[in-house]
Amino acid sequence: MTLESTESATELAGRMPPSFTLGVAAAAFQIEGALSDGGRGPSGWDAFAEKPGTIIDGHSPAVACDHYNRLPEDVALLQELGVDSYRFSLSWPRIQPDGRGAFNREGLEFYDRLLDQLLAAGVSPMATLYHWDTPLPLEHRGGWLNRETAERFGEYASAAGERFGDRVAQWVTLNEPVSVTLNGYALGVHAPGHALMFDALPSIHHQLLAHGLGAQALRAAGVTGSIGVTNLHAPIRPASRKIGDRMVAHLYDLLMNRIYADPVLLGRYPALPLYAGPWLRSIGRISDADLRTIHQPLDFYGLNYYFPVKVALGRGAASIPADVHKAVARLPFHEVGYPEYSSTGFGWPVAPEHLGVLLKELHDRYGEVLPPVYITEGGASFPEPDTVSGTLQDEERVKYLASHLGAALDATTPGGIAEGVDLRGYYVWTLMDNFEWAAGYSQRFGLVHVDFKTLARTPKQSFYWYQALSRARNQGESQARSS
Repeated sequence: MTLESTESATELAGRMPPSFTLGVAAAAFQIEGALSDGGRGPSGWDAFAEKPGTIIDGHSPAVACDHYNRLPEDVALLQELGVDSYRFSLSWPRIQPDGRGAFNREGLEFYDRLLDQLLAAGVSPMATLYHWDTPLPLEHRGGWLNRETAERFGEYASAAGERFGDRVAQWVTLNEPVSVTLNGYALGVHAPGHALMFDALPSIHHQLLAHGLGAQALRAAGVTGSIGVTNLHAPIRPASRKIGDRMVAHLYDLLMNRIYADPVLLGRYPALPLYAGPWLRSIGRISDADLRTIHQPLDFYGLNYYFPVKVALGRGAASIPADVHKAVARLPFHEVGYPEYSSTGFGWPVAPEHLGVLLKELHDRYGEVLPPVYITEGGASFPEPDTVSGTLQDEERVKYLASHLGAALDATTPGGIAEGVDLRGYYVWTLMDNFEWAAGYSQRFGLVHVDFKTLARTPKQSFYWYQALSRARNQGESQARSS
Protein backbone atom coordinates (compact mmCIF):
# COMPACT_ATOMS: atom_id res chain seq x y z
CA MET A 1 0.00 0.00 0.00
CA THR A 2 1.38 3.40 -0.94
CA LEU A 3 0.52 6.59 0.87
CA GLU A 4 -1.48 7.63 -2.19
CA SER A 5 -3.62 4.48 -1.87
CA THR A 6 -4.15 4.93 1.86
CA GLU A 7 -7.73 5.82 2.68
CA SER A 8 -7.98 9.60 2.96
CA ALA A 9 -8.73 11.31 6.23
CA THR A 10 -12.04 12.54 4.82
CA GLU A 11 -13.09 9.06 3.68
CA LEU A 12 -12.10 7.48 6.98
CA ALA A 13 -13.85 10.17 9.00
CA GLY A 14 -17.00 9.63 6.97
CA ARG A 15 -17.21 6.03 8.17
CA MET A 16 -17.05 6.85 11.87
CA PRO A 17 -20.21 6.51 13.94
CA PRO A 18 -21.62 9.62 15.62
CA SER A 19 -19.61 10.87 18.60
CA PHE A 20 -16.71 8.52 17.84
CA THR A 21 -13.74 9.55 20.00
CA LEU A 22 -10.33 10.23 18.51
CA GLY A 23 -7.60 10.42 21.12
CA VAL A 24 -3.95 9.89 21.93
CA ALA A 25 -2.41 8.10 24.89
CA ALA A 26 0.70 8.36 27.05
CA ALA A 27 2.00 7.11 30.41
CA ALA A 28 3.51 9.02 33.31
CA PHE A 29 6.74 7.07 33.70
CA GLN A 30 7.47 7.25 29.98
CA ILE A 31 7.14 11.03 29.59
CA GLU A 32 7.25 12.90 32.90
CA GLY A 33 10.88 12.66 33.97
CA ALA A 34 11.52 14.64 37.18
CA LEU A 35 11.78 11.36 39.06
CA SER A 36 13.07 13.02 42.22
CA ASP A 37 11.22 16.32 41.92
CA GLY A 38 8.05 17.56 43.54
CA GLY A 39 8.02 15.00 46.33
CA ARG A 40 7.78 11.97 44.03
CA GLY A 41 8.94 8.70 45.52
CA PRO A 42 10.80 5.97 43.62
CA SER A 43 8.95 3.26 41.75
CA GLY A 44 9.85 -0.30 40.89
CA TRP A 45 10.73 0.93 37.43
CA ASP A 46 13.21 3.48 38.85
CA ALA A 47 15.06 0.66 40.59
CA PHE A 48 14.86 -1.70 37.61
CA ALA A 49 16.21 0.91 35.19
CA GLU A 50 19.25 1.48 37.40
CA LYS A 51 20.37 -2.14 37.09
CA PRO A 52 23.05 -2.68 34.43
CA GLY A 53 21.78 -4.43 31.32
CA THR A 54 18.07 -3.92 31.89
CA ILE A 55 17.56 -0.98 29.49
CA ILE A 56 19.01 -0.91 26.00
CA ASP A 57 22.21 1.14 25.75
CA GLY A 58 21.84 2.10 29.41
CA HIS A 59 19.19 4.70 28.62
CA SER A 60 17.81 6.49 31.68
CA PRO A 61 14.20 7.54 32.34
CA ALA A 62 15.36 10.36 34.63
CA VAL A 63 14.41 13.08 32.15
CA ALA A 64 12.34 11.23 29.53
CA CYS A 65 10.34 13.95 27.71
CA ASP A 66 10.48 16.30 30.72
CA HIS A 67 6.71 16.53 30.53
CA TYR A 68 6.59 17.45 34.22
CA ASN A 69 8.33 20.74 33.42
CA ARG A 70 6.90 21.26 29.92
CA LEU A 71 3.24 20.74 30.63
CA PRO A 72 1.88 23.88 28.87
CA GLU A 73 3.89 23.08 25.72
CA ASP A 74 2.54 19.54 25.57
CA VAL A 75 -1.06 20.57 26.19
CA ALA A 76 -0.65 23.11 23.38
CA LEU A 77 0.38 20.24 21.10
CA LEU A 78 -2.76 18.34 22.06
CA GLN A 79 -4.87 21.39 21.32
CA GLU A 80 -3.15 21.86 17.96
CA LEU A 81 -3.68 18.19 17.15
CA GLY A 82 -7.39 18.67 17.74
CA VAL A 83 -8.13 15.35 19.42
CA ASP A 84 -11.21 14.80 21.55
CA SER A 85 -9.46 13.05 24.40
CA TYR A 86 -6.07 12.52 26.02
CA ARG A 87 -5.43 9.29 27.87
CA PHE A 88 -2.68 9.80 30.44
CA SER A 89 -1.70 8.02 33.62
CA LEU A 90 -1.42 9.27 37.15
CA SER A 91 1.89 8.36 38.76
CA TRP A 92 1.10 6.45 41.94
CA PRO A 93 4.54 7.24 43.50
CA ARG A 94 4.13 10.92 42.62
CA ILE A 95 0.77 11.04 44.39
CA GLN A 96 1.52 8.64 47.25
CA PRO A 97 5.30 8.10 47.49
CA ASP A 98 5.23 5.18 49.91
CA GLY A 99 2.20 3.47 48.37
CA ARG A 100 0.37 3.92 51.66
CA GLY A 101 -0.12 6.67 54.18
CA ALA A 102 0.43 10.32 53.29
CA PHE A 103 -0.36 11.82 49.91
CA ASN A 104 1.99 14.25 48.21
CA ARG A 105 0.58 17.76 47.82
CA GLU A 106 2.93 18.72 44.97
CA GLY A 107 2.04 15.60 43.03
CA LEU A 108 -1.67 16.23 43.40
CA GLU A 109 -1.20 19.84 42.31
CA PHE A 110 0.69 18.74 39.19
CA TYR A 111 -2.29 16.69 38.04
CA ASP A 112 -4.63 19.53 39.01
CA ARG A 113 -2.70 21.70 36.55
CA LEU A 114 -2.78 19.03 33.87
CA LEU A 115 -6.53 18.52 34.16
CA ASP A 116 -7.32 22.22 34.26
CA GLN A 117 -5.15 22.92 31.21
CA LEU A 118 -6.66 20.02 29.27
CA LEU A 119 -10.17 21.22 29.95
CA ALA A 120 -9.24 24.79 29.01
CA ALA A 121 -7.86 23.42 25.73
CA GLY A 122 -11.07 21.52 25.00
CA VAL A 123 -9.49 18.09 25.50
CA SER A 124 -11.39 15.49 27.53
CA PRO A 125 -9.24 13.70 30.16
CA MET A 126 -9.09 9.90 30.38
CA ALA A 127 -7.02 9.07 33.47
CA THR A 128 -5.35 5.71 34.01
CA LEU A 129 -4.72 5.02 37.69
CA TYR A 130 -1.94 2.49 37.15
CA HIS A 131 0.45 2.21 34.21
CA TRP A 132 3.14 -0.02 35.75
CA ASP A 133 4.89 2.38 38.18
CA THR A 134 4.37 0.63 41.52
CA PRO A 135 5.72 2.59 44.51
CA LEU A 136 9.05 1.00 45.44
CA PRO A 137 8.15 0.36 49.11
CA LEU A 138 5.25 -1.80 47.93
CA GLU A 139 7.51 -3.56 45.45
CA HIS A 140 9.90 -4.37 48.29
CA ARG A 141 7.01 -6.10 50.07
CA GLY A 142 6.26 -8.31 47.08
CA GLY A 143 4.52 -5.97 44.69
CA TRP A 144 1.67 -7.68 42.87
CA LEU A 145 2.60 -11.02 44.41
CA ASN A 146 1.33 -9.57 47.69
CA ARG A 147 -2.39 -9.08 48.22
CA GLU A 148 -1.64 -5.95 50.24
CA THR A 149 -0.76 -4.09 47.02
CA ALA A 150 -4.34 -4.50 45.81
CA GLU A 151 -5.67 -3.14 49.09
CA ARG A 152 -3.31 -0.16 48.96
CA PHE A 153 -4.34 0.48 45.38
CA GLY A 154 -7.94 0.83 46.52
CA GLU A 155 -6.88 3.53 49.01
CA TYR A 156 -4.92 5.35 46.30
CA ALA A 157 -7.89 5.15 43.90
CA SER A 158 -10.15 6.63 46.55
CA ALA A 159 -7.86 9.63 47.03
CA ALA A 160 -7.54 10.16 43.27
CA GLY A 161 -11.29 9.98 42.83
CA GLU A 162 -11.95 12.48 45.59
CA ARG A 163 -9.36 14.91 44.24
CA PHE A 164 -9.95 14.67 40.49
CA GLY A 165 -13.39 13.12 40.18
CA ASP A 166 -15.09 16.34 39.10
CA ARG A 167 -12.79 16.76 36.07
CA VAL A 168 -11.89 13.31 34.72
CA ALA A 169 -14.32 12.17 32.05
CA GLN A 170 -13.18 8.54 31.98
CA TRP A 171 -11.22 6.41 34.41
CA VAL A 172 -9.08 3.38 33.59
CA THR A 173 -8.18 1.37 36.67
CA LEU A 174 -5.28 -0.67 35.26
CA ASN A 175 -3.31 -0.73 32.03
CA GLU A 176 -2.38 -4.13 30.64
CA PRO A 177 -2.18 -6.39 33.69
CA VAL A 178 -1.08 -9.14 31.29
CA SER A 179 2.08 -7.19 30.47
CA VAL A 180 2.89 -6.66 34.13
CA THR A 181 2.56 -10.36 34.90
CA LEU A 182 4.23 -11.67 31.75
CA ASN A 183 7.11 -9.24 31.36
CA GLY A 184 7.63 -8.15 34.97
CA TYR A 185 6.99 -11.26 37.04
CA ALA A 186 7.21 -14.25 34.68
CA LEU A 187 10.03 -13.37 32.27
CA GLY A 188 11.88 -10.66 34.16
CA VAL A 189 12.39 -8.32 31.21
CA HIS A 190 10.40 -5.47 32.83
CA ALA A 191 10.21 -4.24 36.38
CA PRO A 192 10.41 -5.70 38.95
CA GLY A 193 12.58 -8.16 37.02
CA HIS A 194 11.35 -11.48 38.44
CA ALA A 195 11.69 -14.57 36.24
CA LEU A 196 9.15 -16.70 38.08
CA MET A 197 7.38 -18.17 35.06
CA PHE A 198 4.10 -19.78 36.18
CA ASP A 199 4.79 -18.92 39.82
CA ALA A 200 3.99 -15.35 38.74
CA LEU A 201 0.30 -16.18 38.41
CA PRO A 202 -0.77 -14.72 41.79
CA SER A 203 0.10 -11.32 40.34
CA ILE A 204 -2.83 -11.77 37.94
CA HIS A 205 -5.37 -12.20 40.70
CA HIS A 206 -4.01 -9.39 42.84
CA GLN A 207 -4.07 -6.95 39.91
CA LEU A 208 -7.64 -7.91 39.06
CA LEU A 209 -8.60 -7.55 42.70
CA ALA A 210 -7.00 -4.09 42.62
CA HIS A 211 -9.14 -3.25 39.61
CA GLY A 212 -12.29 -4.21 41.48
CA LEU A 213 -11.31 -2.35 44.63
CA GLY A 214 -10.31 0.66 42.54
CA ALA A 215 -13.63 0.73 40.70
CA GLN A 216 -15.49 0.48 44.01
CA ALA A 217 -13.39 3.29 45.47
CA LEU A 218 -13.99 5.59 42.50
CA ARG A 219 -17.75 5.09 42.73
CA ALA A 220 -17.70 5.61 46.49
CA ALA A 221 -15.82 8.87 45.88
CA GLY A 222 -18.66 10.05 43.67
CA VAL A 223 -16.66 10.54 40.47
CA THR A 224 -18.67 11.95 37.59
CA GLY A 225 -16.75 10.10 34.87
CA SER A 226 -17.22 6.60 33.49
CA ILE A 227 -15.10 3.68 34.71
CA GLY A 228 -13.35 0.91 32.81
CA VAL A 229 -10.20 -1.19 32.57
CA THR A 230 -7.70 -1.72 29.77
CA ASN A 231 -5.90 -4.87 28.75
CA LEU A 232 -3.64 -5.96 25.93
CA HIS A 233 -5.32 -8.57 23.75
CA ALA A 234 -4.11 -10.56 20.77
CA PRO A 235 -5.64 -13.22 18.53
CA ILE A 236 -3.72 -16.44 19.25
CA ARG A 237 -3.32 -18.99 16.47
CA PRO A 238 -1.62 -22.41 16.30
CA ALA A 239 1.30 -22.76 13.91
CA SER A 240 -0.37 -25.82 12.37
CA ARG A 241 -3.37 -28.08 12.80
CA LYS A 242 -1.31 -30.52 14.84
CA ILE A 243 -2.93 -31.32 18.17
CA GLY A 244 0.11 -30.14 20.12
CA ASP A 245 0.14 -26.73 18.45
CA ARG A 246 -3.60 -26.36 18.98
CA MET A 247 -3.29 -27.25 22.66
CA VAL A 248 -0.59 -24.69 23.37
CA ALA A 249 -2.45 -22.04 21.36
CA HIS A 250 -5.43 -22.63 23.62
CA LEU A 251 -3.18 -22.44 26.68
CA TYR A 252 -1.63 -19.17 25.53
CA ASP A 253 -5.06 -17.73 24.75
CA LEU A 254 -6.00 -18.48 28.36
CA LEU A 255 -2.86 -16.79 29.67
CA MET A 256 -2.96 -13.80 27.32
CA ASN A 257 -6.65 -13.04 27.04
CA ARG A 258 -9.23 -15.02 28.97
CA ILE A 259 -7.63 -15.24 32.41
CA TYR A 260 -7.86 -11.43 32.58
CA ALA A 261 -11.11 -10.69 30.78
CA ASP A 262 -13.27 -13.53 32.09
CA PRO A 263 -13.16 -12.54 35.78
CA VAL A 264 -13.80 -8.89 34.91
CA LEU A 265 -16.63 -9.50 32.44
CA LEU A 266 -18.07 -12.87 33.55
CA GLY A 267 -17.18 -13.01 37.23
CA ARG A 268 -15.21 -16.24 36.96
CA TYR A 269 -11.86 -17.53 35.80
CA PRO A 270 -11.87 -19.66 32.64
CA ALA A 271 -12.04 -23.41 32.97
CA LEU A 272 -8.54 -24.83 32.74
CA PRO A 273 -7.77 -27.91 30.62
CA LEU A 274 -6.33 -30.86 32.49
CA TYR A 275 -3.00 -30.61 30.71
CA ALA A 276 -2.56 -27.05 32.01
CA GLY A 277 -2.76 -28.07 35.65
CA PRO A 278 0.98 -28.43 36.30
CA TRP A 279 1.58 -24.91 35.04
CA LEU A 280 -1.43 -23.00 36.31
CA ARG A 281 -2.04 -24.42 39.79
CA SER A 282 0.11 -21.70 41.38
CA ILE A 283 -2.62 -19.12 40.93
CA GLY A 284 -4.02 -20.60 44.14
CA ARG A 285 -7.51 -20.76 45.59
CA ILE A 286 -9.85 -17.94 44.61
CA SER A 287 -12.71 -16.92 46.89
CA ASP A 288 -16.18 -16.07 45.66
CA ALA A 289 -15.91 -12.76 47.51
CA ASP A 290 -12.84 -11.83 45.49
CA LEU A 291 -14.62 -12.68 42.25
CA ARG A 292 -17.56 -10.51 43.23
CA THR A 293 -15.14 -7.64 43.88
CA ILE A 294 -13.40 -8.13 40.53
CA HIS A 295 -16.70 -8.39 38.65
CA GLN A 296 -17.64 -4.73 38.94
CA PRO A 297 -20.10 -3.07 36.56
CA LEU A 298 -18.08 -1.42 33.79
CA ASP A 299 -18.99 1.56 31.65
CA PHE A 300 -16.45 0.58 28.98
CA TYR A 301 -13.74 -1.94 28.18
CA GLY A 302 -10.35 -0.75 26.94
CA LEU A 303 -8.60 -2.82 24.30
CA ASN A 304 -4.92 -2.42 23.40
CA TYR A 305 -3.99 -4.15 20.13
CA TYR A 306 -0.61 -4.30 18.43
CA PHE A 307 -0.18 -7.66 16.69
CA PRO A 308 -1.43 -11.27 16.45
CA VAL A 309 0.49 -14.21 17.90
CA LYS A 310 1.16 -17.64 16.41
CA VAL A 311 2.55 -20.41 18.62
CA ALA A 312 3.93 -23.92 18.28
CA LEU A 313 4.53 -26.73 20.75
CA GLY A 314 8.08 -26.94 22.05
CA ARG A 315 10.55 -24.63 23.65
CA GLY A 316 12.20 -23.17 20.57
CA ALA A 317 15.09 -21.85 22.65
CA ALA A 318 17.31 -21.24 19.64
CA SER A 319 15.03 -18.44 18.47
CA ILE A 320 14.93 -16.55 21.77
CA PRO A 321 16.22 -12.98 21.33
CA ALA A 322 19.30 -12.14 23.37
CA ASP A 323 17.46 -9.44 25.33
CA VAL A 324 14.81 -11.86 26.61
CA HIS A 325 15.47 -13.69 29.86
CA LYS A 326 16.46 -17.36 29.61
CA ALA A 327 13.27 -18.19 31.48
CA VAL A 328 11.49 -18.12 28.11
CA ALA A 329 13.21 -21.39 27.30
CA ARG A 330 11.13 -23.05 30.02
CA LEU A 331 7.84 -22.32 28.27
CA PRO A 332 6.06 -25.31 26.71
CA PHE A 333 5.54 -23.32 23.50
CA HIS A 334 7.21 -20.65 21.40
CA GLU A 335 6.12 -17.97 18.97
CA VAL A 336 6.77 -18.61 15.29
CA GLY A 337 5.90 -15.23 13.78
CA TYR A 338 4.08 -14.06 10.67
CA PRO A 339 6.69 -13.73 7.90
CA GLU A 340 3.99 -12.84 5.36
CA TYR A 341 3.50 -9.43 7.01
CA SER A 342 5.75 -6.41 7.09
CA SER A 343 7.15 -5.51 10.50
CA THR A 344 7.42 -2.53 12.84
CA GLY A 345 10.64 -1.39 14.47
CA PHE A 346 9.98 -3.89 17.26
CA GLY A 347 9.61 -6.67 14.69
CA TRP A 348 5.86 -6.90 15.30
CA PRO A 349 3.75 -7.98 12.30
CA VAL A 350 1.60 -5.23 10.77
CA ALA A 351 -1.71 -7.09 10.59
CA PRO A 352 -4.70 -4.72 10.75
CA GLU A 353 -7.25 -7.36 9.76
CA HIS A 354 -6.47 -9.23 12.96
CA LEU A 355 -7.86 -6.29 14.93
CA GLY A 356 -11.22 -7.04 13.36
CA VAL A 357 -10.77 -10.71 14.21
CA LEU A 358 -9.99 -9.79 17.81
CA LEU A 359 -13.11 -7.65 18.11
CA LYS A 360 -15.14 -10.56 16.73
CA GLU A 361 -13.62 -12.95 19.26
CA LEU A 362 -14.48 -10.60 22.12
CA HIS A 363 -18.06 -10.33 20.89
CA ASP A 364 -18.38 -14.08 20.37
CA ARG A 365 -17.14 -14.84 23.87
CA TYR A 366 -18.79 -12.08 25.89
CA GLY A 367 -21.82 -11.08 23.84
CA GLU A 368 -24.18 -8.75 25.64
CA VAL A 369 -22.00 -8.45 28.75
CA LEU A 370 -19.24 -6.78 26.72
CA PRO A 371 -19.47 -3.05 27.52
CA PRO A 372 -18.81 -0.36 24.93
CA VAL A 373 -15.24 -0.74 23.68
CA TYR A 374 -12.49 1.81 23.22
CA ILE A 375 -9.28 0.87 21.47
CA THR A 376 -7.17 2.55 24.13
CA GLU A 377 -3.84 1.95 22.40
CA GLY A 378 -2.84 1.38 18.81
CA GLY A 379 0.37 2.44 17.12
CA ALA A 380 3.77 1.44 15.84
CA SER A 381 7.45 2.25 16.12
CA PHE A 382 9.60 2.62 13.02
CA PRO A 383 13.29 3.45 12.59
CA GLU A 384 13.62 7.23 12.75
CA PRO A 385 16.53 9.65 13.24
CA ASP A 386 17.44 11.12 16.61
CA THR A 387 17.36 14.64 15.19
CA VAL A 388 15.17 16.18 12.49
CA SER A 389 14.96 19.43 10.58
CA GLY A 390 11.41 20.05 9.48
CA THR A 391 8.55 17.57 9.35
CA LEU A 392 9.53 13.90 9.49
CA GLN A 393 7.74 12.01 6.70
CA ASP A 394 6.59 8.94 8.64
CA GLU A 395 4.43 7.48 5.89
CA GLU A 396 4.59 3.97 7.39
CA ARG A 397 2.91 5.23 10.56
CA VAL A 398 0.17 6.99 8.59
CA LYS A 399 -0.52 3.77 6.68
CA TYR A 400 -0.47 1.78 9.91
CA LEU A 401 -2.96 4.02 11.68
CA ALA A 402 -5.28 4.37 8.68
CA SER A 403 -5.36 0.62 8.07
CA HIS A 404 -5.95 -0.31 11.70
CA LEU A 405 -8.64 2.28 12.33
CA GLY A 406 -10.25 1.31 9.04
CA ALA A 407 -10.19 -2.38 9.98
CA ALA A 408 -11.86 -1.64 13.32
CA LEU A 409 -14.58 0.39 11.63
CA ASP A 410 -15.10 -2.27 8.95
CA ALA A 411 -15.46 -5.00 11.55
CA THR A 412 -18.00 -3.19 13.73
CA THR A 413 -20.29 -1.67 11.10
CA PRO A 414 -23.53 -3.46 10.11
CA GLY A 415 -22.55 -6.59 8.24
CA GLY A 416 -19.01 -6.55 9.64
CA ILE A 417 -17.47 -9.60 11.27
CA ALA A 418 -17.73 -7.96 14.71
CA GLU A 419 -21.17 -6.43 14.23
CA GLY A 420 -22.67 -5.85 17.66
CA VAL A 421 -19.51 -4.48 19.25
CA ASP A 422 -20.20 -0.92 20.37
CA LEU A 423 -16.91 0.67 19.33
CA ARG A 424 -16.67 4.15 20.83
CA GLY A 425 -13.18 5.40 19.95
CA TYR A 426 -9.53 4.94 19.04
CA TYR A 427 -6.47 6.23 20.93
CA VAL A 428 -3.15 6.43 19.12
CA TRP A 429 -0.06 5.29 20.98
CA THR A 430 1.43 7.79 21.40
CA LEU A 431 1.48 11.60 21.40
CA MET A 432 5.27 11.88 21.37
CA ASP A 433 8.36 9.70 21.29
CA ASN A 434 9.21 8.63 24.83
CA PHE A 435 11.00 6.21 27.12
CA GLU A 436 9.83 2.87 25.74
CA TRP A 437 10.46 0.75 28.84
CA ALA A 438 13.29 -1.78 28.34
CA ALA A 439 13.85 -0.44 24.81
CA GLY A 440 14.75 2.97 26.22
CA TYR A 441 14.69 5.64 23.53
CA SER A 442 15.43 3.22 20.68
CA GLN A 443 11.80 2.77 19.60
CA ARG A 444 9.81 5.81 18.47
CA PHE A 445 6.01 5.57 18.49
CA GLY A 446 5.11 9.26 18.61
CA LEU A 447 3.09 11.53 16.38
CA VAL A 448 5.58 14.13 17.61
CA HIS A 449 9.34 13.64 17.27
CA VAL A 450 11.36 14.31 20.42
CA ASP A 451 15.07 15.10 20.25
CA PHE A 452 16.19 13.57 23.54
CA LYS A 453 19.28 15.79 23.70
CA THR A 454 17.44 19.10 23.35
CA LEU A 455 13.89 17.86 24.16
CA ALA A 456 12.62 19.78 21.12
CA ARG A 457 9.21 18.61 19.96
CA THR A 458 8.56 18.46 16.19
CA PRO A 459 5.24 17.20 14.81
CA LYS A 460 5.60 14.43 12.21
CA GLN A 461 3.57 13.87 9.06
CA SER A 462 1.36 11.47 11.08
CA PHE A 463 0.51 14.32 13.46
CA TYR A 464 -0.88 16.38 10.60
CA TRP A 465 -2.70 13.38 9.14
CA TYR A 466 -4.41 12.70 12.48
CA GLN A 467 -5.18 16.40 12.78
CA ALA A 468 -6.85 16.30 9.34
CA LEU A 469 -8.79 13.20 10.38
CA SER A 470 -10.10 14.95 13.48
CA ARG A 471 -11.06 18.05 11.53
CA ALA A 472 -12.82 16.02 8.84
CA ARG A 473 -14.76 14.10 11.48
CA ASN A 474 -15.75 17.33 13.25
CA GLN A 475 -16.83 18.92 9.97
CA GLY A 476 -18.92 15.88 9.10
CA GLU A 477 -20.65 15.91 12.49
CA SER A 478 -21.29 19.65 12.18
CA GLN A 479 -22.88 19.20 8.77
CA ALA A 480 -25.00 16.32 10.06
CA ARG A 481 -26.33 18.44 12.92
CA SER A 482 -27.21 21.32 10.61
CA SER A 483 -28.98 19.20 8.01
